[in-house]
Formats: sequence, structure tokens, C-alpha cells
Amino acid sequence: MDLFKAMEERRSTRAFLDKPVEKEVLERLLYLAARAPSAINLQPWEFVVVSGEERKRFSRMLIKLLREKQATCGPSSKEPLPLYFKRRQKGLLDVITPCLPEGTDFQEFINEGSCNFYNAPAAVIITMDRAFSSLHYTDIGITMGWFLLAAHGLGLGACPIGIITAFSDEIKECLSIPYSKEIVITIAIGHPDPDARINQVRSGRVQLNDIVKWRD
Repeated sequence: MDLFKAMEERRSTRAFLDKPVEKEVLERLLYLAARAPSAINLQPWEFVVVSGEERKRFSRMLIKLLREKQATCGPSSKEPLPLYFKRRQKGLLDVITPCLPEGTDFQEFINEGSCNFYNAPAAVIITMDRAFSSLHYTDIGITMGWFLLAAHGLGLGACPIGIITAFSDEIKECLSIPYSKEIVITIAIGHPDPDARINQVRSGRVQLNDIVKWRD
């Protein structure tokens, strides 16, 4: 795999083939993700893989909880976002909406699609021990980045999903995850559907001048 090319071409997958990912491939993917660097080599991440019929049962529970709690995907901001952040979010809506079936609500597609992992055959939950401070979310972000690039290199599609953290207690009970672990994020993983328009979507990126300051 050409790393730089993968960084340019990798995109989130929101439509998957009805085809399982072999356990050996998932093991290779997780091995590569776990090679990521972490602060003083603490490697705070742990992974829970949910696949097959268990993944489908898990999704049915999540969708039920989503409707009961009226949870929704959003920017999770502590304060009102500046306009330029809202414009970036709208940019995603503008490219996804034309790819949805006629009459499909964007927010419903994202909310229920996330809880159903967009029909991916597997989902990987990344957890971290509660003994760690929030500073180690950075480590989780790094290993997730390596996971996404490795998935692309293995010919798989993936999509990070954050909304399920709203159902952490129920998920821990369902999957026998100890209370001492914090659910940080989940990733849908599988073989991308090459014919799905939604998988051709590419969200924009801001120019470097908007995000970089130089002090020479």
C-alpha cells in the first residue's frame, strides 16, 4: 500500500456488501492498529469485535435505545459553534443528501444508519480503562487513524461511529464489558459496496491557510 495515496483516497463507507470479513483479516487489521504509538507506551486501547448474527442483534438493541432516548448524531459541542464549523458540517450534508433514496431524511439516515453500522458485517468497539484521564483520548484517536488506514490497505471499508456512547451502560451489559472500561468509539468494518452512490461521497477539506499558523 502506498501510504500517501491511502491518506488521499480513504473515505468513510456507509454501504457494505452482505459478505463477512474473515477472522484472519480482522486479526491482521487489529494487529496493525495496535502498532500505533501511545504516550509512554501505555497502549490504553482495547477492542471488542461484534460480528455476524450478534452484530445484527446488537444493532436492533441500539436502534431501540436510539428511539427511546431520542438520541441524535451531532457535533457534541460544549458551546455554540462558530459559523465556519457549521459550514463544514453543511458541506457533508450537501454531498450526502443527493445520494440518499428519495424521501430519506438525512438525520434519520445518519442516526439509524450509525446504530445499524450501515449494515457492515462487523463492528469494532474501542474501549479505554477508566483509570486513564481524558488526555489519553489522543492515544485512542491515533490507533483509530491507524485502523482506518490499515482497513483501506486491506481493501475494506470503515466508518467511525460515536453516537453509541450514549448507550454505554446498556452496551456494557449486553456485551459483558466491565464497568471499569469506558466506551470511546466504534468503527463499522466490512467490504464496501462498489455500486452504492453513498460510497462515492467525498467531503471537502479546508485550505491549509485556514488551519495553519506559521511563526518563523
